[in-house]
Amino acid sequence: MEPSTQLANRLREVILNGTWIANTNYKHQIEHLDVTTANTKVPSLNTIAVLAQHIHYYIEGVKNVFINGELNIRDKYSFDFPAITSQEEWLAFQKRFWDDTEALANYVEQLNDDQLMEHFVDEKYGNYQRNIDGLIEHAYYHLGQIAIIKKMVLSS
Repeated sequence: MEPSTQLANRLREVILNGTWIANTNYKHQIEHLDVTTANTKVPSLNTIAVLAQHIHYYIEGVKNVFINGELNIRDKYSFDFPAITSQEEWLAFQKRFWDDTEALANYVEQLNDDQLMEHFVDEKYGNYQRNIDGLIEHAYYHLGQIAIIKKMVLSS
């Protein structure tokens, strides 16, 4: 299997359909949550909705690099989102999250080995391989938080 296909499949695993690393994924954790549960605040922790939006922010930003060659996201804005206040907004967000993840995975799959090693927008960011790997690792980090917060909220 090509390295780009492996990378794309790892992205799909953490967000859409995998169970190999964490025995769960974002879709499994949040797909059937209602908006109230997703927005329930556990003291000193982010909500499930905010963490999901945070990861989507990076997925959408990296996807846009493939579309227009520009990195328009900034870490300092990665937790700044309007509140999701209705079930309809929550479901619409999830659809965008799943669709953008699949679109990004499709772009990643098209990269050849040389392209994986090319600079990601600017030399200071490293190469495509490093950035996609980092995105996946970052997603797993917050997936663990979501799983714990979900257990805390549902058990209270």
